[in-house]
Amino acid sequence: MSLTTHQPRRGVGVALAAAALFGASTPFAKLLLQGTSPQLLAGLLYLGSGTGLVLVWVRGRRSTEAVRESALARRDVPWLLGAISFGGVLAPLMLMIGLTRTPASGASLLLNLEGVFTALIAWFVFRENFDRRIALGMLAIVAGGIVLSWEGRLSWGGLAGPLAVSGACLCWGIDNNLTQKVSAGDPVQIAMLKGLAAGSINTAIALLLGANWPPVPHIIGAFFLGFLSYGVSLVFFVLALRHLGTARTGAYFSTAPFVGAVLSLAIFRERPAPLLLVAATLMAIGVWLHFTERHEHEHRHKAMEHDHTHVHDEHHRHPHVPSDPPITDPIPHTHRHRHEPLVHAHAHYPDIHHRHDHG
Repeated sequence: MSLTTHQPRRGVGVALAAAALFGASTPFAKLLLQGTSPQLLAGLLYLGSGTGLVLVWVRGRRSTEAVRESALARRDVPWLLGAISFGGVLAPLMLMIGLTRTPASGASLLLNLEGVFTALIAWFVFRENFDRRIALGMLAIVAGGIVLSWEGRLSWGGLAGPLAVSGACLCWGIDNNLTQKVSAGDPVQIAMLKGLAAGSINTAIALLLGANWPPVPHIIGAFFLGFLSYGVSLVFFVLALRHLGTARTGAYFSTAPFVGAVLSLAIFRERPAPLLLVAATLMAIGVWLHFTERHEHEHRHKAMEHDHTHVHDEHHRHPHVPSDPPITDPIPHTHRHRHEPLVHAHAHYPDIHHRHDHG
């Protein structure tokens, strides 16, 4: 089975799975909010993500049957530290400042900017390719998010609050783009480190602000929810970054609020909002525009050397030396390998092998 043919579709699947798991956290987090502050709950969710993934990572390292992902290397550290600093430190701080100064109606609308900033940074800073179809799809998904978060009125409460919320979204957009730089590495290890860092920081902020610990059952519930909706979701998000690039992954992930809204209807027996169908239609159009994209042209692969999980397909025709693992196609294996220059044409996304320039 050629990864060249099937990786993009798998990328779409894991991106939507990441969105579904993260979106599912909204109604359940609402139940856990009773008796604790939002900031402390966010910290507990991230800590649950990090600690749960520690167990998964250790078990994977000890297993002789699991496919080994490439461990993070020294060259990955600056990118990962940057992602954690922007997404785990600055963004939560700015969001906390913004939410205290911005009415809920304005804040919920502004939070849709994360997907916008993610795409703009990917397109214009890191030169990820896009065309009119992808831009329209992103616009449709973001428009669906805006419709979904519309509360029938709009209030900003001054300039400082909205700027802080927008700044938090910008920080998360930077985080997403920096995480893409290390997405060839072990996604469990990446998500584990980000979860532990963000959880420690959010929890510390909440306790410094005087938050009280919730009951033990709530803490256990938050850890379990965090492991699934933040930890496993982030693992899927990193895998999607590897296969789809940043902007397209961010677009699919922006459907998460719709999943949360639908689950809320079922859990809390709420009446569907009139605009829910409009939001669903806009998001469906956006996803369809992205999913049916076919980007194909002759392109040149420059010589490069890196380490990631792969099989020997048309992009991986390298020999193995005695220190390399045995060839186990179609089971993926991991080792550092070199790509020689290659010119060919096929359908592709801006994945870790297709970050080439477009004329």
